[in-house]
Amino acid sequence: MDIIGNILNGTLVFSTALIFAALGGVISERSGVINIGLEGFMISGAFFSAVTAYFAESAGFGALSPWLGLIGAFVGTAIFSSIHALASITFKANQVVSGVVINILAASSTFFLVKMIFSGSAETPLLMTVFHKVTIPYLSDIPLIGRAFFNAYPTTYIAIALGIVLFFIIFKTSSGLRLRAVGEHPSAADTVGIKVNRTRYIAVILSGSIAALGGATIVLTSNGNFSFNTISGQGYIALAAVIFGKWHPTGAMFAALFFGLAQAVKDQLQIFDFAASIPNEFFYMFPYVLTLIVLIGAVGKARAPKALGEPYEVGKR
Repeated sequence: MDIIGNILNGTLVFSTALIFAALGGVISERSGVINIGLEGFMISGAFFSAVTAYFAESAGFGALSPWLGLIGAFVGTAIFSSIHALASITFKANQVVSGVVINILAASSTFFLVKMIFSGSAETPLLMTVFHKVTIPYLSDIPLIGRAFFNAYPTTYIAIALGIVLFFIIFKTSSGLRLRAVGEHPSAADTVGIKVNRTRYIAVILSGSIAALGGATIVLTSNGNFSFNTISGQGYIALAAVIFGKWHPTGAMFAALFFGLAQAVKDQLQIFDFAASIPNEFFYMFPYVLTLIVLIGAVGKARAPKALGEPYEVGKR
């Protein structure tokens, strides 16, 4: 029972960053803009959260510093997502290439900035104040379920709540209808007065900022600092969750939970005696191999927004 509880709780811990990034990907791709840059946005979020929280600590903000780190990640990453929006929407560049450039730019520029800000160090100083797990009274006392689901980091509760809110916005509001319209049939949306490119700009910038919260979560919970390998490809797993979840907020959220489960199982397997005879590299590659297998099975069955990846010229019918 302890192992099952640990796996379920670990699933929430590992999936939180993926949920944020996957939800960000859903917003962008629902508007018709491919977002390969989730990895870069997570790297950017991790960087801005670490730097913001560190200087907030130094300024004496104490327990507020992790929350300020989240805000720093959200606001700071708007720079990178604006670059992707500008290239993909205004200049009509290939959206896949633009996303790849964002990934490279985020990785290289943040590494350079860390060295510049912290006197040649390859990583930011370890944060003294990070998020700790919050235990919900009474509910946490429920056998197995309480320990698994009601003893989690604040960012986990925020990520799950955000998934529910985005479902409501995208499918139950006029703003969500406009978002889906520009991703499915932009010329028809333009005909009825929807500003296609403006809607896409907002979606892409918001997408990057939400994905950045995933990178910030890693820094402000488990890692405590930022380095060049903080994200380690998790943005690509989040992208797989978007596809596996069929570009649906709750679908992407459950897909992210599935990949988080793979990470949690990996960690639990390593404590058994037989794990000593298996190379560590096998355990580390397990979530990525699972991602590849899931993508192979899901790509043919998932239907992307019809106008995904297609630039739109204003006024063109």
